[in-house]
Amino acid sequence: MPTPAMIEVQNINTPGRTARVNAEKYLAMKHALLAVLPQGKPGLTQAEMGEAVQTYLPQALWPGGAKSLWWLKTVQLDLEAKRLVVRDRQVNPLRWYRVR
Repeated sequence: MPTPAMIEVQNINTPGRTARVNAEKYLAMKHALLAVLPQGKPGLTQAEMGEAVQTYLPQALWPGGAKSLWWLKTVQLDLEAKRLVVRDRQVNPLRWYRVR
C-alpha cells in the first residue's frame, strides 16, 4: 500500500512549529472550510463551522463525519497562521471569518 502524500501545516498557537498531515484530508477540509466561512464579520463559531463543513466532506475520507472536527481545527489553525482566516476575539463565543 503506498504512503499517502503529506502536507506541512502550521499552528497559530505555536509559531515556528510545523507538523505533517495527510494532504488529501487537509485539502478536502480546507476546501470545505473556505466554502462555508463568510468573508468578513460576523463569521462562524467553532460549532457552526463544524456543522457547516459536514455537507462538503467526502464520506470516503470521513465516514459519518468521524474525526472531522480534529481536521477542522487543524486546518483552521493552519489557515489562521497563514493569515487566510481571522479569529474575532471581540465576541464570545469566538468567531472566525475569511479575509480572502
